[in-house]
Amino acid sequence: MLNFIWLGLILSGVFVAGLLGRISGDQSIAEGAFASAKSAITLALGLVGGMMLWLGMLRLADKAGLVRGIAWALRPVMRLLFPEIPPDHPATGAMILNMAANMLGLGNAATPLGLKAMQELNKLNPRPGTATNSMVTFLALNTSAVTLIPATSLIYVSAAGIPNPHGILLPTILATVCAATVAVLLARLLQGLPGFALAEAGPIPETDGTEALADAEPEAARPVPLWGWVLGILTVLLLATVVAFELQPSLRETFLAKSGLGELLQRQEAVSGAARALKEKAGAAAAATRPEGWRGLLVSGSALVIPCLFVLFTVAATIRGVKIYEEFVQGAKEGWEVAVRIMPFLVAILVAMGLFRDSGALTLLQWLVSPVLNLIGFPVELLPLALMRPLSGSGSAGIMAEILSRPEIPDLIKYTAATMFGSTETTFYVLSVYFGSVSVRRSRHAILAGLGGDLSGIIASVILCRMMLS
Repeated sequence: MLNFIWLGLILSGVFVAGLLGRISGDQSIAEGAFASAKSAITLALGLVGGMMLWLGMLRLADKAGLVRGIAWALRPVMRLLFPEIPPDHPATGAMILNMAANMLGLGNAATPLGLKAMQELNKLNPRPGTATNSMVTFLALNTSAVTLIPATSLIYVSAAGIPNPHGILLPTILATVCAATVAVLLARLLQGLPGFALAEAGPIPETDGTEALADAEPEAARPVPLWGWVLGILTVLLLATVVAFELQPSLRETFLAKSGLGELLQRQEAVSGAARALKEKAGAAAAATRPEGWRGLLVSGSALVIPCLFVLFTVAATIRGVKIYEEFVQGAKEGWEVAVRIMPFLVAILVAMGLFRDSGALTLLQWLVSPVLNLIGFPVELLPLALMRPLSGSGSAGIMAEILSRPEIPDLIKYTAATMFGSTETTFYVLSVYFGSVSVRRSRHAILAGLGGDLSGIIASVILCRMMLS
């Protein structure tokens, strides 16, 4: 499924870029593609330090017996969610720590813990390169994790000057509970369906490869299926349209004027300046005023989690006689190896997402489906956020900032946007990073489970905010 999604993002991005005049010039998608590839490497390298730190600390926790202790305490719940994993396996403890970090809104601090869990899960995988049921369920929980403290959403709402920014806490908690429930149910229900079910894993026969070479059919001799011909013809038509619009700009101008897309693009560019200003203000408001009551306890408690864990892991390992410095370094060495493994996967997904976004395809999709959304009562202003959130964290943060910066949008929709941002996840990014860290290429139904959780989180955000904040 990921193969077709990737192809769709690239084809739609190039086609729409040809329609809107973004093949060349200041908004060239080619330059954007190279910029996305560069940002993917920068992102992967930015994870190295955090991964080294957490993998080193997790090694100390494992040597001290803390990971197994946590796994034993929560064994009933984990056995229900992950029946395929042995009760005392290290993967259980790593997954628990990752889910706890997500619940507390620790952001990037949860990623190394999740990567460690995926590595442990892969050790139980009898089919290298194919996601197991446990991997899919874990990523469903990861992409729709129950969140107690949506820190990023709180910062943006506070920076926008919207009253009672901490009112989004309870709706976000409830929306993420709905998202997590739906994602896990989809992960378990879809795993046995045709196309997603795992084949029986048998022993790999020993061979020198001569039989495979003798029986292999040359690529050129394989017949092209009907859908392949259809795809080829559509691709030729797509490229012909792009070339025509690029060589004859008057055709594009006429199309934009008659379709109404030109006016839509102008409005989008007009509000982008205000959105950038709010993002800068949100960065300055990271140290916002501490809320009172239980909300304040949650926010302060999350800040104490990481330092307390560091102290707990190092002291417990020392008491057990572990050479903490040597063991930490040994665990930290894995961080660089993981970062190198995920780089190709990040480049692939971020370039495709960048093409789709920079070409204007996202704007065009919003324009096409807005009449349907008006009929079902879904705020059209929230559609770009709903579409971008599974694709890009920074892109969806920019869209949220744009929504919060527009004075004509009611506060209820702004609350809903912040709740929606805190109740969903960058599903495609998470799948690329986590599966890429263990070289899994067949993701099975993980995308459907993750997107199902995102969709339920979006719907729950709209309903809950109308009930609790209107």
